[in-house]
Amino acid sequence: MISRLLEKQIENKLFKGKAIIIYGARQVGKSSLLKQLFANNKDVVWIDGDLAEPQILFDNLTVSSAKTLIGNAKILIVDEAQTIFNIGMKLKVFTDHLKDIQVIATGSSSFDLANKVIEPLTGRIWEYMLYPLSFAEMVNHQTLLDEHSQLKKRLVWGYYPEVVCNEENAMEILKLLTTSYLYKDILRWENLKKSDKIVNLLKALAFQIGSQVSYTELGQMCGLDKKTVEKYILLLEQAYVIFRLPSFSRNLRNELKFSKKIYFYDNGIRNALISNFNSIELRQDVGALWENFLIAERMKRNNYEKYYAQTYFWRTQAQKEIDFIEEYNGNLYAFEFKWNSKKTTKIPFHFSKAYPNAQFQCITPDNYWDFLLQNHDILQSK
Repeated sequence: MISRLLEKQIENKLFKGKAIIIYGARQVGKSSLLKQLFANNKDVVWIDGDLAEPQILFDNLTVSSAKTLIGNAKILIVDEAQTIFNIGMKLKVFTDHLKDIQVIATGSSSFDLANKVIEPLTGRIWEYMLYPLSFAEMVNHQTLLDEHSQLKKRLVWGYYPEVVCNEENAMEILKLLTTSYLYKDILRWENLKKSDKIVNLLKALAFQIGSQVSYTELGQMCGLDKKTVEKYILLLEQAYVIFRLPSFSRNLRNELKFSKKIYFYDNGIRNALISNFNSIELRQDVGALWENFLIAERMKRNNYEKYYAQTYFWRTQAQKEIDFIEEYNGNLYAFEFKWNSKKTTKIPFHFSKAYPNAQFQCITPDNYWDFLLQNHDILQSK
């Protein structure tokens, strides 16, 4: 069992008077995390929201039936809670009237679970985000040297737990994820009949990682209008498949102000969508894979470490650009990503002139671990 960085954070919040909500895409390990935490605890009532019975059971929930449901247990876990109608109000029954009970819920889509949980439970919840396995978690599981030796493999196959633990079946697992689990909730809630349109949109986005995207151009490629493309991208973002990176603009007139880039939370998912599992040595898109890997892993690191930085990319109309920028406590940190360690780069002149106090670093395979493990006690323990 690979330990997750959220384990201690969740343990520290148990029985502190609030419900615990764990978000994350399907198959990233939310259920496994909770089973690991409560493996030897017999005082747990576990409800699988994907099944029909719990939905019926929760349909007319009262304080009396809630007490009957929980019995002598001390912990209530509702897995895939977003599938239960009006789940926020149902969980509120437990948090308001059974105050000695610890409520934990997981959800694989923010748009449904968040809307139905946050408002009724305002001030009554701790929220956490679980991603596919991270570089930091794998370093902690083995060693930095061991995980570094797997870098080329991770760029192709990604970090989904089942992929990491079953490498011989990685292609089959990723294909199943991208044809079934990935947008299961989106199709269910939005009553979307044109699943092929979503697949085509994802493929188009997969070919454009690291590039600026135009909703109009994407629509033309996929046979969708601009507003539908924007809606689908929002849904895919809320289902934790992709995330957007906005452009940074403050001082220069020719800075791009409204552009955006879109990345995947997992390289393996991206490669499965375009059916390309070739090794790094045979690929033309290694630069894009490297960029997607680093930005996704940095986002995981920031979230787990509670490093609340604003993130951007920077580009001018003259095509001068910086791959990744973080703004934290009023300070700017700029990063350029190069797979070829010999092709290091300097900070663009116009950026350094406009933002003279910004720090700059080029991230390559020779130094990336500091970028992904910064402020981590893992570095001290290895």
